[in-house]
Amino acid sequence: MSGQQSDKVIDGVRELLPVLRERAQESEDARRTPEDSIKSLAELGFFKMLQPARYDGAEASPVDFFAAVKLSASACGSTGWVASVLGVHPWQLALFDVRAQEEVWGEDTDVRISSSYAPMGRATPVPGGFRFSGRWSFSSGCDHATWTFLGGLVLGEDGTPTDFRTFLLPIADYTIEDVWDAVGLRGTGSNDIVVDDAFVPEYRTLSFVDTGRCVCPGQEVNTAPLYRLPFASVFSCSISAPIIGMAAGAYDAYVGHTRERVRASTGGRAADDVFAQVRIAEAATWIDVAWLQIQRNIDEELELATAGEKIPISLRMRARRDQVSATGVAIAAVDRLFESAGGRALQVGTPIQRFWRDAHAGRVHAINDPEKALAMYGQGELGMRVRDAWI
Repeated sequence: MSGQQSDKVIDGVRELLPVLRERAQESEDARRTPEDSIKSLAELGFFKMLQPARYDGAEASPVDFFAAVKLSASACGSTGWVASVLGVHPWQLALFDVRAQEEVWGEDTDVRISSSYAPMGRATPVPGGFRFSGRWSFSSGCDHATWTFLGGLVLGEDGTPTDFRTFLLPIADYTIEDVWDAVGLRGTGSNDIVVDDAFVPEYRTLSFVDTGRCVCPGQEVNTAPLYRLPFASVFSCSISAPIIGMAAGAYDAYVGHTRERVRASTGGRAADDVFAQVRIAEAATWIDVAWLQIQRNIDEELELATAGEKIPISLRMRARRDQVSATGVAIAAVDRLFESAGGRALQVGTPIQRFWRDAHAGRVHAINDPEKALAMYGQGELGMRVRDAWI
C-alpha cells in the first residue's frame, strides 16, 4: 500500500470520528460495537489494511494500521479495540496454509475473523487433522465475524501437550454465548466461544513454533516483508495502539472540558490553574512517548524484513518491552488527567470517565502484563536464554 493509500484510510477514519463519538454511549449500552460503525470502517478499507494483495488487501505498514486504530479509539475506546483486533487478524491468516486462506477469502474478501488465543482448547490428532473442543472467553467483536482463531494444546497419546497452536474455525463449528458485562470496554462484545468436538483440518492450524521462527506456510504465496514480522510484535502492538488512542481521546476531552470549566469551590477558571496546565503538558508528552515507542520498533523490524534480514531476538524483546511500557505510559496519562477533571467528569455519558474505564480494562489483557515482558527483556540482557511464544 502506498503512503497515499494509507493516508486515504486514515483521513477517512478521521472524518468518521464525530459519528463514532456520538455512538460511544450506544456501544456501551448495547455491549457491542454498532454494526453501522463496523460497516463504515469496512467501506473505508480499514479491515483490509494488513490483508494480502492477492485477496484484495492493501499490505500496509503496521504503523499506518496502528495510526488508524489510534484515531478510532480516540473517539470510542470499544470501537477502536474491536477495530484493532478484527483488523490484525487478516495479517495472521496470511501466515496460514493457502488452503485455509482460500476457504476464508476465496468467495468473499470482506470476511472477518475474531479470536481468543489462550490455550483453552484441547486437540486430539486424527487422520487429516484434529478433534477440537473447548471454551474461550474475551473474543472481542465476535458478533461481527464469521470465523475465529482459537488457541489450543495438541495432546499426545498419553494426554500430555505436544504443541500449542492457533486453530481456525468457521462459525458453523462454534457457538457464541452472550456473557460480556464488564466495567470497561463494555462495547466490545467480548463474549465466550464454545466448541464441542469439531474437526479442524491440519492446514487450518498454525503452530506457535512456526510463528516464533517467523517461518510460516503462507509466506510461500504472501511474499511481502509485512508477513515476515514476528507475530508477538504485531499482535501485542495491536492491543497497545487502541489504549494509546484512548489516552489521546481522554486528553482531548480533558482539554476541552478544562477550557470551559469553572471551579465550584473558587469560582475561578480551571484553565487558569497552573497545575492543570502542567498536567496537560505531562499527559501530552507521555502519549507521544507511548506512540513513538510502538512506531520505532515496528519500523525497525519492517526495515530488516524488507532487507531480507532476520529480526534479532534482542529487537523482538525490546518491542515487547516497549509495548507494555507504551500501555503503562498511556494509562498514566489518562490517570493524570482524570484525577483533576472534577466531579462532573464522573457522570455517566461523559467521555473522560469512559476512556478511563476503557483504558484500564485494556490494561488487564494478558499481552499487557508488564512484569512478564520486562522480565524477559532483563533475562535477555543478562545473557539468559528466553523461550516464550510471545516474543
